[in-house]
Amino acid sequence: MKKEHIKISKFLSLVLRHKPDVIGLKLDENGWALIDELICCAAAGGRSLDRELIKEVVATNDKKRFSISPDGKMIRANQGHSINVDLGLSPIMPPTTLYHGTATRFLESILQKGLRSSGRNHVHLSSDHETAVNVGQRHGKPVVLKVESGAMDSDGHVFYRSENGVWLTKLVPAKYLQVIR
Repeated sequence: MKKEHIKISKFLSLVLRHKPDVIGLKLDENGWALIDELICCAAAGGRSLDRELIKEVVATNDKKRFSISPDGKMIRANQGHSINVDLGLSPIMPPTTLYHGTATRFLESILQKGLRSSGRNHVHLSSDHETAVNVGQRHGKPVVLKVESGAMDSDGHVFYRSENGVWLTKLVPAKYLQVIR
Protein backbone atom coordinates (compact mmCIF):
# COMPACT_ATOMS: atom_id res chain seq x y z
CA MET A 1 0.00 0.00 0.00
CA LYS A 2 1.32 3.46 -0.91
CA LYS A 3 2.34 5.84 1.91
CA GLU A 4 -0.40 8.27 0.90
CA HIS A 5 -2.97 5.46 1.07
CA ILE A 6 -1.78 4.45 4.54
CA LYS A 7 -2.27 8.02 5.78
CA ILE A 8 -5.74 8.18 4.27
CA SER A 9 -6.64 4.76 5.68
CA LYS A 10 -5.62 5.93 9.16
CA PHE A 11 -7.67 9.08 8.70
CA LEU A 12 -10.69 7.05 7.56
CA SER A 13 -10.26 4.76 10.58
CA LEU A 14 -10.26 7.77 12.87
CA VAL A 15 -13.41 9.37 11.45
CA LEU A 16 -15.36 6.21 10.60
CA ARG A 17 -14.50 4.15 13.70
CA HIS A 18 -13.76 6.55 16.52
CA LYS A 19 -14.20 10.31 16.09
CA PRO A 20 -16.40 11.45 13.21
CA ASP A 21 -16.98 14.69 15.12
CA VAL A 22 -13.35 15.83 14.65
CA ILE A 23 -14.35 16.87 11.12
CA GLY A 24 -18.09 17.31 11.77
CA LEU A 25 -19.01 14.10 9.95
CA LYS A 26 -22.35 12.42 10.68
CA LEU A 27 -22.64 8.63 10.65
CA ASP A 28 -25.99 6.89 10.53
CA GLU A 29 -26.94 4.25 13.14
CA ASN A 30 -25.18 1.58 11.03
CA GLY A 31 -21.93 3.52 10.75
CA TRP A 32 -22.44 4.71 7.16
CA ALA A 33 -21.34 8.18 6.04
CA LEU A 34 -22.15 9.84 2.75
CA ILE A 35 -18.95 9.93 0.68
CA ASP A 36 -19.74 13.44 -0.59
CA GLU A 37 -20.17 14.64 3.01
CA LEU A 38 -16.90 12.92 4.01
CA ILE A 39 -15.09 14.73 1.19
CA CYS A 40 -16.59 18.11 2.21
CA CYS A 41 -15.92 17.66 5.92
CA ALA A 42 -12.37 16.49 5.26
CA ALA A 43 -11.74 19.51 3.01
CA ALA A 44 -13.04 21.87 5.69
CA GLY A 45 -10.54 20.25 8.05
CA GLY A 46 -7.69 20.72 5.57
CA ARG A 47 -7.55 17.22 4.07
CA SER A 48 -8.05 16.76 0.35
CA LEU A 49 -10.00 13.65 -0.68
CA ASP A 50 -11.92 12.71 -3.78
CA ARG A 51 -14.22 9.85 -4.66
CA GLU A 52 -11.64 7.98 -6.79
CA LEU A 53 -8.96 8.19 -4.11
CA ILE A 54 -11.38 6.88 -1.47
CA LYS A 55 -12.39 3.99 -3.74
CA GLU A 56 -8.73 3.16 -4.39
CA VAL A 57 -7.89 3.17 -0.65
CA VAL A 58 -10.89 0.94 0.10
CA ALA A 59 -10.00 -1.47 -2.71
CA THR A 60 -6.29 -1.71 -1.84
CA ASN A 61 -6.56 -1.85 1.96
CA ASP A 62 -4.99 -5.18 2.87
CA LYS A 63 -7.21 -5.58 5.93
CA LYS A 64 -10.39 -4.64 4.04
CA ARG A 65 -11.30 -2.26 6.87
CA PHE A 66 -13.89 -0.33 4.87
CA SER A 67 -16.90 -0.95 2.66
CA ILE A 68 -18.61 1.18 0.08
CA SER A 69 -22.37 0.74 -0.24
CA PRO A 70 -23.68 -1.04 -3.34
CA ASP A 71 -24.96 2.27 -4.75
CA GLY A 72 -21.49 3.83 -4.24
CA LYS A 73 -22.82 6.73 -2.17
CA MET A 74 -21.73 5.71 1.32
CA ILE A 75 -18.71 4.33 3.17
CA ARG A 76 -18.24 2.71 6.58
CA ALA A 77 -15.69 0.83 8.65
CA ASN A 78 -16.32 -2.92 8.80
CA GLN A 79 -15.43 -3.27 12.50
CA GLY A 80 -13.24 -1.77 15.21
CA HIS A 81 -15.59 0.97 16.34
CA SER A 82 -15.29 2.67 19.70
CA ILE A 83 -18.50 4.59 18.99
CA ASN A 84 -21.93 3.03 19.17
CA VAL A 85 -22.97 1.69 15.75
CA ASP A 86 -25.06 -1.28 14.71
CA LEU A 87 -23.29 -3.06 11.88
CA GLY A 88 -26.39 -5.19 11.30
CA LEU A 89 -24.47 -8.41 11.82
CA SER A 90 -26.36 -11.56 12.73
CA PRO A 91 -25.01 -14.02 15.28
CA ILE A 92 -23.18 -16.88 13.61
CA MET A 93 -21.65 -20.13 14.82
CA PRO A 94 -17.87 -19.77 14.90
CA PRO A 95 -15.34 -22.41 13.94
CA THR A 96 -14.11 -24.57 16.81
CA THR A 97 -10.92 -22.54 17.13
CA LEU A 98 -10.11 -18.90 16.51
CA TYR A 99 -6.94 -16.89 17.22
CA HIS A 100 -5.98 -13.59 18.76
CA GLY A 101 -2.65 -11.86 18.25
CA THR A 102 -1.29 -9.52 20.88
CA ALA A 103 2.01 -8.35 22.34
CA THR A 104 3.77 -10.33 25.05
CA ARG A 105 3.56 -7.34 27.42
CA PHE A 106 -0.23 -7.81 27.62
CA LEU A 107 -0.14 -11.57 28.16
CA GLU A 108 -0.19 -11.70 31.97
CA SER A 109 -3.23 -9.44 32.20
CA ILE A 110 -5.06 -11.32 29.45
CA LEU A 111 -4.46 -14.67 31.11
CA GLN A 112 -5.92 -13.28 34.34
CA LYS A 113 -8.84 -11.22 32.99
CA GLY A 114 -9.44 -12.66 29.53
CA LEU A 115 -9.74 -10.67 26.31
CA ARG A 116 -11.76 -7.48 26.72
CA SER A 117 -12.83 -5.04 24.05
CA SER A 118 -10.87 -2.20 25.72
CA GLY A 119 -12.96 0.72 24.55
CA ARG A 120 -14.11 -0.92 21.34
CA ASN A 121 -17.40 -2.64 20.75
CA HIS A 122 -15.92 -6.12 20.27
CA VAL A 123 -12.86 -8.31 20.71
CA HIS A 124 -11.35 -9.10 17.30
CA LEU A 125 -10.40 -12.67 16.44
CA SER A 126 -8.97 -14.24 13.31
CA SER A 127 -9.59 -17.59 11.74
CA ASP A 128 -5.90 -18.28 11.10
CA HIS A 129 -2.67 -18.24 13.06
CA GLU A 130 -0.73 -16.15 10.50
CA THR A 131 -3.17 -13.23 10.67
CA ALA A 132 -2.98 -13.32 14.48
CA VAL A 133 0.84 -13.14 14.33
CA ASN A 134 0.62 -10.12 12.01
CA VAL A 135 -1.82 -8.38 14.36
CA GLY A 136 0.37 -9.11 17.38
CA GLN A 137 3.45 -7.69 15.63
CA ARG A 138 1.75 -4.30 15.36
CA HIS A 139 1.79 -4.03 19.16
CA GLY A 140 5.27 -5.34 19.98
CA LYS A 141 6.77 -8.82 20.35
CA PRO A 142 3.89 -11.05 19.19
CA VAL A 143 2.18 -13.86 20.99
CA VAL A 144 -0.77 -15.83 19.64
CA LEU A 145 -3.65 -17.05 21.75
CA LYS A 146 -5.81 -19.96 20.68
CA VAL A 147 -9.47 -19.28 21.47
CA GLU A 148 -11.77 -22.21 22.14
CA SER A 149 -14.59 -20.50 20.26
CA GLY A 150 -16.65 -23.67 19.79
CA ALA A 151 -16.77 -24.18 23.56
CA MET A 152 -17.61 -20.49 24.04
CA ASP A 153 -20.47 -20.81 21.57
CA SER A 154 -21.76 -23.91 23.39
CA ASP A 155 -21.63 -21.94 26.64
CA GLY A 156 -23.78 -19.14 25.18
CA HIS A 157 -21.25 -16.59 23.99
CA VAL A 158 -22.34 -14.83 20.81
CA PHE A 159 -20.11 -14.41 17.75
CA TYR A 160 -20.39 -12.28 14.64
CA ARG A 161 -18.35 -12.20 11.45
CA SER A 162 -17.68 -8.79 9.92
CA GLU A 163 -17.82 -8.14 6.22
CA ASN A 164 -14.04 -8.49 5.95
CA GLY A 165 -13.93 -11.82 7.80
CA VAL A 166 -12.89 -10.65 11.27
CA TRP A 167 -14.64 -12.59 14.03
CA LEU A 168 -16.20 -10.47 16.77
CA THR A 169 -17.43 -11.21 20.29
CA LYS A 170 -17.97 -9.10 23.41
CA LEU A 171 -15.30 -10.80 25.54
CA VAL A 172 -13.27 -13.98 25.81
CA PRO A 173 -12.96 -15.29 29.39
CA ALA A 174 -9.47 -16.54 30.25
CA LYS A 175 -10.64 -20.15 30.62
CA TYR A 176 -11.11 -20.32 26.81
CA LEU A 177 -7.55 -19.16 26.03
CA GLN A 178 -4.37 -21.09 25.39
CA VAL A 179 -0.97 -19.54 24.56
CA ILE A 180 0.48 -21.05 21.39
CA ARG A 181 3.01 -18.35 20.44
